Amino acid sequence: MNEQQKHPSVGDETVDKSVHERWMNEAIAQARMAEAIGEVPIGAVIVRGDEIIGRGYNLRETSQDATAHAEIVAIREASRAIGAWRLLECRLYVTLEPCPMCAGAIVQSRIPQVIYGTGDPKAGCAGTLMNLLQEPRFNHRTEVIDGVLQEECASMLTNFFRSLRRKDKETKE
Repeated sequence: MNEQQKHPSVGDETVDKSVHERWMNEAIAQARMAEAIGEVPIGAVIVRGDEIIGRGYNLRETSQDATAHAEIVAIREASRAIGAWRLLECRLYVTLEPCPMCAGAIVQSRIPQVIYGTGDPKAGCAGTLMNLLQEPRFNHRTEVIDGVLQEECASMLTNFFRSLRRKDKETKE
């Protein structure tokens, strides 16, 4: 993708690569917050216009809640911020491709556009294993843009799991 390439966005406007990278950097900052407390570094932000209305990072271990994924946390915060469950005219930026649960929540909350950093070969449901976000049998479909700051998003996860395996190995020895 070259620097001048434009991506379709919510409504008739277009969003250029630098704008997507700006918001993905905000999602990466959320992922770093997860990493700082020992959680898998996944972060998300929901943007409406030029404002973040929801932020989230992975909190599954901390909260002992299987549903505390970055996207779910961000969706809940955004819904509270605007006083509605329909997140129309919003974009969700997330560092890792949404899983089936998060893809379902995205469809249910009517988010029109998802931008993610790196694919998830084990649970990705925005095109890798399946594409729940664009399933034609659902009453809502979400535009998907992938690969925004892919290398940074992927290396954050790779380094986290590499460190975790190293710690586990040291503990066993």
